[in-house]
Amino acid sequence: MATDLITRARAGDGEAFRELTEPHRRELQVHCYRMLGSFQDAEDALQDTLLDAWRGLPGFDGRASVRTWLYRIATNRCLSTLRSAARRPAKAWDIPGVEPPEPTRLGEVVWLEPFPDALLEGAPAAPLGPEARYERTESVSLAFVTALQALPPRQIAVLVLRDVLGFHAGEVAGMLDTTVDSVKSALKRARAGLRDRRPELTGAEPPPAPGSPAENAVVADFVRAWEAADIDALVALLTDDAFVSMPPLPFEYEGRDVVAGFCAGLFDAGRRFALVPTRANGQPAFGSYLRAPTGARHGTGLYVLTLAGGRIRAMTRFENGVLPLFGLPRSLPARG
Repeated sequence: MATDLITRARAGDGEAFRELTEPHRRELQVHCYRMLGSFQDAEDALQDTLLDAWRGLPGFDGRASVRTWLYRIATNRCLSTLRSAARRPAKAWDIPGVEPPEPTRLGEVVWLEPFPDALLEGAPAAPLGPEARYERTESVSLAFVTALQALPPRQIAVLVLRDVLGFHAGEVAGMLDTTVDSVKSALKRARAGLRDRRPELTGAEPPPAPGSPAENAVVADFVRAWEAADIDALVALLTDDAFVSMPPLPFEYEGRDVVAGFCAGLFDAGRRFALVPTRANGQPAFGSYLRAPTGARHGTGLYVLTLAGGRIRAMTRFENGVLPLFGLPRSLPARG
């Protein structure tokens, strides 16, 4: 069947090409997202991958599977993006009426964007090799994707292809036009770099299962505290090492007291919010809508929670431009 589709696609049959590539489209999108950390950059890389595949069909010799061939193209497209200097820059503080407290540090991965769970669920479970180290949910978590961005481009590619997708070292060497020894060396350095750059990837209490009563309880408590601007109830939900980040703003806040001070600044400025639940990166998430005196509620962004046991370890706030990705409106109807 695949051979027939390849023959027809080489002859210019666009529908045959679509049938050949569509089964892999969603997993390729997730692959590009892991490597690039940006939903929009991943979309661009995916489109370029499909265009390159269409143009490169005459050179496809069939020695590798169509899936492996597509991963080779996608990975090299992502490497080109990672090596480019055109990543989106940090933004200045832009929350009106709120003076930012002194940040713990300035984040480097300001291009980070969330990935909707609805698209993850639409992706077929990719066959993983025996050496894959990460479950799918863990490998798209914000902590993991952010940590990847701190690695050199080649190390990102090798770690994702080997430890997430489970491709054999020889297959990865072929994709990257290098040797098996180089792949093994890059993987060793990538694993060490991942541990060093984001210690929250190890040692944390695991989060509750998605949709479990334990997760639902934490989420319900957070919604009540946030919508009521109840800082004491919110602080009770935080781990000692709680962390807030806000890409593309570079400000990052770490530690329960520091995070509490940041949130109190929002509430003390009179800002009150309504939250609409969704999911991103396998984690609970909420569209955040600022309540105006007129009763209107305007979207200000998206919060993604990282849980550890029954508490909140991190909150990541994204701009309101990501709301449509989650099927969320720019504003909510005014309440009477």
